[in-house]
Amino acid sequence: MTTLLPVDRDDEPDSASTSSMSPSTLDLLVLTFNCAKNLINPGVFATHLASAFGHNATELPDLVVFSLQEIAPLSQAFIGDYFLNPYVARFDEAINLAAALQQQPQQDVVSVTPTEGGTSNERRYTLARAHNVGYTAILLFARDPARIRDLQEAEVGFGAAEMGNKGAVGLRALYDAGKEGDEAQTTELTFVATHLAAMEWNLPRRNANWAAIMRGLTFDNPEAVVQRMRGREGTSSSSSAAAAAAAAGSSSEDEADDEGQGEESERHRLLHDHHHRRHLELQRQLHDISVFKPSSHLFVAGDLNYRISTVSPEPNAAFPSLDPASEHYYPTFFPLDQLTRERAAGRTMHGLTEHEVRFPPTYKYDIQGGHHDGGDDEDDDAPVPWTFAPHRYPSWTDRVLYLDLPPWVKTGDGDATPRMRVRGYDALPVVRTSDHRAVFLRVDVPLIPPSRLAPPETRSPVRGSEDSADADATVRATDPRVRLPVEIDPEAWERRKAARQKEKLLGWSMFLWSTREGALVLATLLVAGVGGYWMYKWA
Repeated sequence: MTTLLPVDRDDEPDSASTSSMSPSTLDLLVLTFNCAKNLINPGVFATHLASAFGHNATELPDLVVFSLQEIAPLSQAFIGDYFLNPYVARFDEAINLAAALQQQPQQDVVSVTPTEGGTSNERRYTLARAHNVGYTAILLFARDPARIRDLQEAEVGFGAAEMGNKGAVGLRALYDAGKEGDEAQTTELTFVATHLAAMEWNLPRRNANWAAIMRGLTFDNPEAVVQRMRGREGTSSSSSAAAAAAAAGSSSEDEADDEGQGEESERHRLLHDHHHRRHLELQRQLHDISVFKPSSHLFVAGDLNYRISTVSPEPNAAFPSLDPASEHYYPTFFPLDQLTRERAAGRTMHGLTEHEVRFPPTYKYDIQGGHHDGGDDEDDDAPVPWTFAPHRYPSWTDRVLYLDLPPWVKTGDGDATPRMRVRGYDALPVVRTSDHRAVFLRVDVPLIPPSRLAPPETRSPVRGSEDSADADATVRATDPRVRLPVEIDPEAWERRKAARQKEKLLGWSMFLWSTREGALVLATLLVAGVGGYWMYKWA
């Protein structure tokens, strides 16, 4: 539900400090999880997710977004649609069970089973949209799906031959919480789920993957945008030329002696102004279909694969420890984190913010006793014994980042100042089905209308001082809402369309020749073919 939240949700909320002047907010939870191509155990996942639901909160989030990597085996992931339904259905079941667990009185929690938590009359969340590009999927759940409007999708692949074994998928929507007085409580939200290149030494490629997202993850066909602008320019060029001729003609009547230079100079000025305006309009429209749409909030979540080293560990290398008394206690390794360094250097995640990381490395875990198949016989509450895999440096690969509010929005004082209030940023416990830990961000997002979130053409300094004016100018120069870090690729959709055909071909080939279901299909076709041949021969 939409709430009024004046306090920083890193701490327990203080109801006494609630102010009627506080900006209205959307309670959002974004979670990223590498599924390792396995079905999850809904009961286990729900138990862990319920703890995230109860983190510095008593109510359920309004929206929940899952960024899922390696959601299914490659053949099913490349084919998509029906073949992904069993994997998506388990997350649908888990989130509703988690909601039931979190809302139940403590003494009744043990009586809630996965079946009971997933019954239609107790479902707290509705799956508003599920979309994938290869291995990577995004799921959007809402407590009230009627509040979600204008839902759009985007995708880009940057794996082999630009296919989706590595890629990103996005959703964009307008969240409408109704009206508070005479003011509409709406805001625009963009979510990106991604899986970047693996391996310690692949740092430049991870940065290149992010650049591919900025260039190619668009919510409309950029080529169509360019063509529409060209069409409009064609219809308006004659009127612009007429205006230039009229101005030049007027000038020649008044100053006949300066006919040559006056006409030419005025014509060039008018045409230059016209083309400049058209260029700016094209850039604005391309900006609006990018991940950095100026009027939208942005959240990026995924297995970003940034490590703490560019080489694999040697035998007996020092690994992060979860023991606070150890000299290798894991916070001492975080300064080596590639994502933090590359982001500070402006080479990745341009303009994005990350809350303080206080959780241990989320990859790579060796599960003692072997991985699990996601069945329902696993104990929901039993801790999973694990060690860090010896051939990979433990790293914070799984992250959630967001685009903070721009300075032109932070114009109030105290509780009236809109800001992103983080309730929690943490990792969920280890599960048997994956070598990653899930990571979630719980945040209160101000319901700022798109028209206010977008940068104004001209504005005064935020606080009125010269220092704030200089700081504001610096932020505006680097804020991706104002200026895109890269140019949009006009051919992105065409290349994605071609890559999608390759995915389907490869997916079906792998499915038929490497799965039991595929073998059954081939056997059925063979029997049908032989039977048809004999019937034809002896007819």
